[in-house]
Order: sequence, then C-alpha cells, then structure tokens
Amino acid sequence: MKPRRYNVSALRADIYRVFDRALETGVAIEVERNGRVLRIVPEATTTKLSRLVPRACLRGDPESIVHCDWSTEWTPDP
Repeated sequence: MKPRRYNVSALRADIYRVFDRALETGVAIEVERNGRVLRIVPEATTTKLSRLVPRACLRGDPESIVHCDWSTEWTPDP
C-alpha cells in the first residue's frame, strides 16, 4: 500500500490515532516538514512460531503405517 502523507500540523492533531493505524495496517507514514519527508515505518514483528523451519519427520505414506501388521514381529510376554 502507498504510505500516507501528513504535514506536521495534521500529525500533531491525531498522532496517537495515526500511529495506531500504522501499527494495525503496517502502512508507513510520511511526514512532510520544510520540504523534506520523514518516513515512519512499523517494525516487522516476528514470533517464535514464525521463525520455525518446517521439517519432514515422516517419509512415505502415513496410511501405510496406520494399516501396518506387526503380528509377525511382536509376541506377547508369557
């Protein structure tokens, strides 16, 4: 999305609402002062779950394990 641009007076009037909206949407804010632009960008948040690397722990068809016959390999203790 395109950053929203404010002049200093408009930002000062609604600074908390503007910052909250930027945090919720992730859209940057541009503030213009004396012909120069300052960009405020929300930091990307990461969680432990988002940093997990997917790993394969089972290779093959899971259905073959469910219907596996172990009767020839296992004998109950007397």
